[in-house]
Amino acid sequence: MDYEAIIGLEVHAQLLTRSKIFCGCPAAFGGEPNTHTCPVCTGQPGSLPVLNVKAVEFAIKMALACHCKISPFCLFARKNYFYPDLPKGYQISQYEYPLAKDGYVEVSTDGRGKRIGIIRIHMEEDAGKLVHEGAFETSASSLVDFNRTGVPLIEIVSDPDIRTPEEAGLYLRGLRDILRYLQICDGDMEKGSFRCDANVSVRPQGQRDFGTRTELKNLNSFRHVEKALEYEIKRQIGLLEAGEEVVQETRLWDEDQGRTLSMRGKEEAHDYRYFPDPDLVPLEVSEAWIEDIRGTLPELPAEKRQRFIRQYGIPEYDAGILTASQSLADYYEECVRLFGEAKMVSNWIMGDLLRELKKDDREIEQCSVPPKHLASMLKMITDGLISGKIAKTVFEEMYRSGKGPEEIVQEKGLVQLTDVDEIQRIIRRVLEENPKLVEDYQKGKEQLLGFFVGQVMKATRGKANPKLVNELLRKSLSKG
Repeated sequence: MDYEAIIGLEVHAQLLTRSKIFCGCPAAFGGEPNTHTCPVCTGQPGSLPVLNVKAVEFAIKMALACHCKISPFCLFARKNYFYPDLPKGYQISQYEYPLAKDGYVEVSTDGRGKRIGIIRIHMEEDAGKLVHEGAFETSASSLVDFNRTGVPLIEIVSDPDIRTPEEAGLYLRGLRDILRYLQICDGDMEKGSFRCDANVSVRPQGQRDFGTRTELKNLNSFRHVEKALEYEIKRQIGLLEAGEEVVQETRLWDEDQGRTLSMRGKEEAHDYRYFPDPDLVPLEVSEAWIEDIRGTLPELPAEKRQRFIRQYGIPEYDAGILTASQSLADYYEECVRLFGEAKMVSNWIMGDLLRELKKDDREIEQCSVPPKHLASMLKMITDGLISGKIAKTVFEEMYRSGKGPEEIVQEKGLVQLTDVDEIQRIIRRVLEENPKLVEDYQKGKEQLLGFFVGQVMKATRGKANPKLVNELLRKSLSKG
């Protein structure tokens, strides 16, 4: 029997406000444990929360970018549960009256666009962090750091529109790109500022009713999300084919074992005993406020991707990579402005530049090759001053030293050889050293031309103009 997976994702994104959502403590990552705290975020008796308006603005930005309907009235609620890193014994969130709902994000899969629906985007505060020390030892302990408590979050809940782990990865990358373009979240999964829980079930192909779902946690990278979903889908199908039932539960992804493990029974909304927070007044969002915020939105990744395809004539694949971040897109456009040949710029950025950055675990903002240097080097190639092979050497030196291409070419004597007489002299020597191969070429083995080109380029240490070498070789070989 063929089965179909039904996947929905719940994404938590920390907002890049300077202070927490209900108090004035710093919301910055890091710091000595329990130093970014106050009576409000640690739930001391008599303390009262005050809503951070900037956090609301950031949440509205994301809702607009995801085509959501903004609610004119929303309410904060207390979500009650016990956990050591939750000092109040409840989390301030939104339940019946969220900030936004009914949106979507578009992804491109198998060359076709697909909309992944968004049920809701609501605001809430983050919990603290448990630090476990000496696991499996008699002196094992768990410590609590409340620095993260009260950092503003938005939770983005998707419709169960996702069918494959690959689609889940595309959707998550799309959300992260939007958040980064809006500059409201850094999207760093390793720091926990962009987190994902996945709900997954399977059903026989063609069946309308959903199967029993499980929730997957501890997914701290795109790769983990995709691998955990792949494993869980296979696990559930295996249970059904064996005549067993899938249990509704929360499961953890264990990267070391490459499998999901049962954690606890799945909670439902009533388990949290939601009720309106009596210390916070309802939030009213006016149309005028929404329109003011809409006017601050930048060109978003999907729009920029389509513009790059249309304006620069590059493939969709190239446009997708180049618009993954605002900074990379800006770098590309500046190079094109200075040099002009959009596809050639795309090839060098996607190949040599991104490879070096990945190797050093650096972002484009930390790149030591400014757009003007890359553009100058590409112009030297098209002007015939250096060959493509030499350009690889020049680029590596530019990346390491930060020097311009002209300086490097002069220092290392890498100017391309275009002197016809000099190249002819080298060609004659190469042909004289290989009389048998010359004879074979003239008898019809024209594929040997590549060998002769290689020998000439080797003799000139890659400095000869390849196009000129090809032309002169063909003439010399045709003379017999």
